[in-house]
Amino acid sequence: MSDDPSPETSWSDLALTELRQRREELQAEIVQLEGRLSQIQAEIESSFAGQSDAVARRIKGFQDYLVGALQELAVAAEQVELIPQQVLVKPSPLDAIAAKPEDSSTQPPLTVAGQFQPDGALIRERLASFGNQPDFYADPWKLRRSLESSGAGYLEDWFLGQGGRGAQPSSGSRSRNALVAAAAIAILGELYGDRFQTLVLASQPERLGEWRRGLQDCLGLAREDFGPSSGIVLFERPDALIERADRLEERGELPFIVVDATEQVIDIPILQFPLWLAFAAGPEELRTEEEFY
Repeated sequence: MSDDPSPETSWSDLALTELRQRREELQAEIVQLEGRLSQIQAEIESSFAGQSDAVARRIKGFQDYLVGALQELAVAAEQVELIPQQVLVKPSPLDAIAAKPEDSSTQPPLTVAGQFQPDGALIRERLASFGNQPDFYADPWKLRRSLESSGAGYLEDWFLGQGGRGAQPSSGSRSRNALVAAAAIAILGELYGDRFQTLVLASQPERLGEWRRGLQDCLGLAREDFGPSSGIVLFERPDALIERADRLEERGELPFIVVDATEQVIDIPILQFPLWLAFAAGPEELRTEEEFY
């Protein structure tokens, strides 16, 4: 008998060798794909964790702004007189008495730039008290949070150095800026009572939502305190804010304008009002805001 392998044996060995080689190639590809899958999953988890938080913050801010805007719209609709009625009133001798001007000693005039110096002692005393332990149970429109020394320094310069009209450095975040603005509102409330209204300008609904939450927390306010007939009004557009401020002055009231740190350009009419506080953001803060929005 011959020792040479048969053709059938050679063919089966060759096929088995090819199958083994193919299996090894497939196993190598599987290892590579599994490594790539693990890398993709890690990238998805890391990016989703950060993006989901940013998306949640934007949705929450927009929700707060939308709810407040709808409430303001409802209040404004209730105040519209669809059929104006003319009322004829006969002159009365009492009108002459009521028309007499009030004693200037009982009602201090609304402020203009540079008239905070007589109240300098009160302003410094309030700023110093704001740095103490926070009062979480203070009455509404009183500061409930503790003001940092840097924020107190900014406000002292704004009140007594700039006369209530000027820009101050941003505190680094919108919540801290809201705290500084809330401290200014609390002091102005003591000086002028309810004869002034705060107007906040920020060009994004999410930013306005952050302002609403920050002022609510710092001053103990409710949603009804934000609206056309309330103490604080939020604006996305400067022209609407300017129109509102003009109407307040026509009624003898005082607009207090707060400009968000992301507003890099301020309309000239805003600078003509007697009370405005603009927060000036640094390059790093502006870069962070651009990445977030």
